[in-house]
Amino acid sequence: MPPASTRRDRAIATAPANGEDHPYGCKGPIGAFSRSAGSRFSLAPALVRPRTRDALSPRLICQHKERAAMTKAFDAIVVGARCAGSPTAMLLARKGYRVLVVDRATFPSDTVSTHILHPLGVSALSGWGLLDRLTVTGCPPIDSYAFDFGPFTIVGAPGTSEAPVAYCPRRTILDKLLVDAAAQSGAEVREGFAVDEILIEDGRAVGIKGRSQHGGPITERAEIVVGADGRHSFVAEAVRPEHYDEKPILLVAYYTYWSGLPMFGKFEQYIRDGTGFAAAPTHDGLTMVIAGWPYARFDDCKKDIEGNYLKTIALAPAFADRLHEAKREARFAGAAVPNYFRKPYGPGWVLVGDAGYNRDFITGQGIMDAFHDAELCAIALDRVFSGAQPFDAAMKEYHRARDTRVAAMYEFTCMLATLEPPPPDMQHLLGAIHGNQRAMDAFARMNAGTISPAEFFAPENVNAMTAA
Repeated sequence: MPPASTRRDRAIATAPANGEDHPYGCKGPIGAFSRSAGSRFSLAPALVRPRTRDALSPRLICQHKERAAMTKAFDAIVVGARCAGSPTAMLLARKGYRVLVVDRATFPSDTVSTHILHPLGVSALSGWGLLDRLTVTGCPPIDSYAFDFGPFTIVGAPGTSEAPVAYCPRRTILDKLLVDAAAQSGAEVREGFAVDEILIEDGRAVGIKGRSQHGGPITERAEIVVGADGRHSFVAEAVRPEHYDEKPILLVAYYTYWSGLPMFGKFEQYIRDGTGFAAAPTHDGLTMVIAGWPYARFDDCKKDIEGNYLKTIALAPAFADRLHEAKREARFAGAAVPNYFRKPYGPGWVLVGDAGYNRDFITGQGIMDAFHDAELCAIALDRVFSGAQPFDAAMKEYHRARDTRVAAMYEFTCMLATLEPPPPDMQHLLGAIHGNQRAMDAFARMNAGTISPAEFFAPENVNAMTAA
C-alpha cells in the first residue's frame, strides 16, 4: 500500500466560490449558513474541510496528472450516489483519495423517500459546508414536531440550540446537491452507469465491471468497493454479508404532494388504532402527506390506494378539513421495507446506508443514518488508506460505532411500525408528559433521533417526567 503522502496527492478537491450560480435553480453566497468544521455536531471534523486546488503546488498537480494518465486504479469505488454514496465519496475525496462514484440514475432524479432530514442530519450538512445550498432552494425549515394521539397532542422542538431545525427536501434537489458536492470535492462521478459485476479475486472485492448508457463494457479497479446502493444492494448481493437481528416487513405506506396545505414550520404525525399518517412541508410550496397501514392489510389497501388514504386521514377531522381545501399535485408513491442489519465490511468491501442497515420508515431516520454512516465509514477508510490502522481493525470500529448508535432506535422504530396501541405503561407516560414542555421537547427529540430512545426511556428519566 503506498504511503499516505503519496496517495493523498492523487485527487484535487475544489470548492465552489462565494456567490457563484447554484445548479439548483437559485443563486446565493456559499457558506452563509455553514458552521465551522469543529462544531459540536460535526461527526467527522477532520474530514469536512475541502482542500482547494490553490492549496496544492504545481509539482503535486503535475504528479496527479501523470498518475491519472498511467492508471485507472482508484482508492475507492462507491456504487450508489445518493444520500450515503455521494457524502462518502465527497469526504474521501476531500482527504485527497482517488474516488470513483457510479450510479445507474442520472441527476436530478427522484426516488421513494420519507424526505425527513432530522436536525442532526441537518447539522452534518452544515459541517460539510452544504447547508446553505439546501436553504437557498427554498426548502422550509421545521422547528416543531406534533404527535396527535387523538385525546391529546404532544408538541415539541426536535433539535437543540446548535441544531434547531429539520427539513423535508425533495430528493430531486437533495441528491443532486450531494452528487455535485462529491464531484466538486474531487471525486469522479459517472451518472447513468450500470454495474453488471463486482470483481472478486481470491475472495476479495477488487473492482467493478459495468457500462455507461452509450458505451461498451468498462472495468475499474480499486482497493475498496463501497456499496451505497440501498436495500437491494448489488454489492451486498455479490459479497453475501452476514445478516442479523432481522425483522419482517411491518408497515406499508403511500405518500403524495399537496398544494394549498400550509404547515407553518411544523411536522405533524397522527397516531390512530392500526393506522396513522404524517405531513411535512417540502419544496415549491407543497406538503408531503404519507399514510400507512399494517403490512397484513397491504393486499386490501392497494386495491384502492386513494380511498384508503383518505379514509385514514378522515380519522383526524380537523386535518381532513384542511386537506379538503388543498389540491393533490402528484401520483401516489409507496413502499414496504424489511428491517435488518448486515455486517458492513469484508475483504475489499464496505457497506454504508441502507445497503448495510435498514429500519422501517415510520421514524424517518434513513437520510440522517446515511449521513452518519458516510462520516463513520470515511473516518475508518482514511485510517486504512493512511496506514494508521489495518483494515479489519478500522472496520470493526466502524461496525461497532454504527450498531451502537442505531440499536435503540431500531427497536423503537420496529415497535412503532406495528401500529399497535401503546401498552398501558406507555400510555401513562404519554399522558404524564402532555403539557410538560421540557418532557414534550424530549419526546420530539427522541423521535427525531436527537437523543436515543435508550436515554429517553431510562428509568431515572421516566421517573423524573412522570413526577413533574
